[in-house]
Amino acid sequence: MRGLVLDFGGVLTDLGDDFANPEPPLLTAARTAKRHGVRTAILSNADGVWAPPIAWQDVFDVVVTSGEVGFAKPDRRIYLVVAERLGLEPSHCVFVDDLAVNVRGAAAVGMVGVHHRSVNATVEELEVLLDLQLQD
Repeated sequence: MRGLVLDFGGVLTDLGDDFANPEPPLLTAARTAKRHGVRTAILSNADGVWAPPIAWQDVFDVVVTSGEVGFAKPDRRIYLVVAERLGLEPSHCVFVDDLAVNVRGAAAVGMVGVHHRSVNATVEELEVLLDLQLQD
């Protein structure tokens, strides 16, 4: 896998159980993946044009919102847009979302879908898919 696409609300905002860490664990995972050459993106159903917090902007190569492109997850077109902007085929991307319907939408276009239920489970699954150690 050469691309990591993360939902914002419910995934990147999930602090997990480690409240001592000032950074959300999946943001740390994305930061580590990017350092190892993985292309990274946020895909959100946010209205309008939205940007991540300034401290996060160096982590993500692409931010796609439904308000910007005019359609929302699980519409197949939004997954194709994010893959195209990453410069990757959908089959080279892992998509993480807390809503199963959105994961199914990504899988329908060829992405590998990860249904986020807990930080630890998601990070462990991403470590296998990306063949990287993302947590200590």
